[in-house]
Amino acid sequence: MDKEQARKRIEVLRKEIDENRYLYHVLDKPRVSDAVDDSLKRELAKLEEQFPDLVTPDSPTQRIGGKPLDKFKKVRHRIPMLSLNDAFSEDDLKAWEQRLIKLAGEKKIKNSGFYCELKMDGLAVSLQYQKGVLTVGTTRGDGQIGEDVTNNLKTVESVPLKLRGDVAEEIEVRGEVYLPKKDFEKLNEEQKKKGGQIFANPRNISAGSIRQLDPKITASRNLQFMMYSIPTRLDLQSHHEEHDLAKKLGFKTSDKNKVCKDINEVLSFLKHWEKARQGLPFQTDGVVVGVDDKKVFEQLGVVGKAPRGRIAYKFAAEEATSQIKDIVVQVGRTGKLTPVAHLEPTLVAGSTISRATLHNADEIKRKDIKIGDTVVIHKAGDVIPEVKEVIKRMRSGDEKEFHMPKECPICGGKVIKREGEVDWYCADRDCSVRVMRSIGHFVSKGAFEIDGLGPKIIQKLIEVGLVKDATDIFDLKQGDLEPLERFAEKSAQNLVESIEASKEISLDRFIYSLGIRHVGSVMAQDLARQFGTLEKFTKACHEDFDRMYGVGGKVADSIIEFLEEEKNLRLIEKMQKLGVKIKSFESAVKADKLKDQSFVVTGSLETMTREEAHKKIIQYGGEVHTSVSSQTNFLIVGEEPGSKLDKAKKLGVKQISEKNFLEMIS
Repeated sequence: MDKEQARKRIEVLRKEIDENRYLYHVLDKPRVSDAVDDSLKRELAKLEEQFPDLVTPDSPTQRIGGKPLDKFKKVRHRIPMLSLNDAFSEDDLKAWEQRLIKLAGEKKIKNSGFYCELKMDGLAVSLQYQKGVLTVGTTRGDGQIGEDVTNNLKTVESVPLKLRGDVAEEIEVRGEVYLPKKDFEKLNEEQKKKGGQIFANPRNISAGSIRQLDPKITASRNLQFMMYSIPTRLDLQSHHEEHDLAKKLGFKTSDKNKVCKDINEVLSFLKHWEKARQGLPFQTDGVVVGVDDKKVFEQLGVVGKAPRGRIAYKFAAEEATSQIKDIVVQVGRTGKLTPVAHLEPTLVAGSTISRATLHNADEIKRKDIKIGDTVVIHKAGDVIPEVKEVIKRMRSGDEKEFHMPKECPICGGKVIKREGEVDWYCADRDCSVRVMRSIGHFVSKGAFEIDGLGPKIIQKLIEVGLVKDATDIFDLKQGDLEPLERFAEKSAQNLVESIEASKEISLDRFIYSLGIRHVGSVMAQDLARQFGTLEKFTKACHEDFDRMYGVGGKVADSIIEFLEEEKNLRLIEKMQKLGVKIKSFESAVKADKLKDQSFVVTGSLETMTREEAHKKIIQYGGEVHTSVSSQTNFLIVGEEPGSKLDKAKKLGVKQISEKNFLEMIS
């Protein structure tokens, strides 16, 4: 191949590789496999090695071509990278709007509207392009002067080395470098296996990775870039147009951002994402709210180091510090002993917290938690608050060690720890708290859901001897209840009617009501789906569970242990005699297209989760296996399949795509 032929081939390769990069890292729509992309890159590298004078700064081979530096060069920003003032409440935001109206006038603010964008929890950087080619990439630094980290930013695949389309002028694009949650978890797992440093959050990794002197370290982490402004394009009318332009130029932009006509729409946006942020693939600690009209934004000017026309609304903090006053052990419905930290009340994620779970004795030992410690409390959404870590440097020396009790703190019974488990249990099944909580679970939402049977009523019924176990509830009469404190004729009648109405129950809710260890509401649904009837469930053996998806060894052991106890089977029988009707599970789709066929799923599917695929297989009469064997009929293969694919090939198991599977049931 002569030089001219090489030049033409190199141009074709670069164009193809960059298009693949754009589709995969910016649009999340890969069109070729990693192997194909790697092959194209190898061919390009080989040609550039053969003709070194054809290498250009925007070539895909130059992403990881930089040599390790001794130190970073300082760079002054042409336009300062300003910080933002914070808002923590609805009142703060409304007060900010009033300041804007006072400065610019109500009409201008009303006509402008606001642009809301999720605030990435990463590292702010600036990218300079000349004639469409990336020349310099810098960190924010102090806002006036940053550090030249160009070689490191080139390793971030969602940063274009060359802009799409013809861009003649010099242009600056600013944005956030961040690490997706799944990559953060994966990296920490790898660090744990190697005995390396465990990172506290994705932001720390992003900042640390971009400031590595060796670009190869940066390249080893799957960092992403999301733009948030193009300050040099003064011809644009609005901030949202900057985002539209960035998308055309080949940058990753957020489809979650929104133009809001007024502050009420802004508040709705904030309320939505404060709850929904847990489902995002990246971490966010708030929303940047700004005046959308660029002229109005510029007129509002700057106060201190922050623009008046933009503000960062911070979500309620998910972490805070507190001091452990005491550690108290609670007894659950299964007899499990759970240590709970009693704290100095502190505000976390929008609510005042005075209790936090410590999970078990092993966790207390691992985190080295003592009574009197100052600790970091973590709470996300509706999750129970937990003690994340101890701030050991704040210890005074008066802290006390905690030891699990040798006797049940409620009944004084023997405490046991099962082999292979971390939890301790009260061995006495008649322990009053166990009985009360077990009945409370039995009548709760998701189980029998009996209105009027709260904890105090249950406790009273146990105290007077009307209820010894859950089945006694169905034998209660209005006359039994009327003499009791807290009951009148009407309330007694209402409770009896509520009990009567609850007697017809679906199989999944019934299984959940039994309070079997490790069987929550989702697992109960899976069991009901796969067994179909109560009779099949109560006669289950280990072989039945081995064939099922989603049922691990611990769950199977726990169910078998429960069903082998004659007392439990008698309770089920007694309930049925008292009029409880357990309805067989009815699938949403009644079909047997997959009858007598067994399936295993591997890799990520495009239109549904693996869990949803499992459910469809069951609904259409098929069986789901968790591992490939000679008995497997089909392996459904998604993106990035695991070792199951290799095993299927060895055993001659037929492999089908997600599309093939959907055709089978269509």
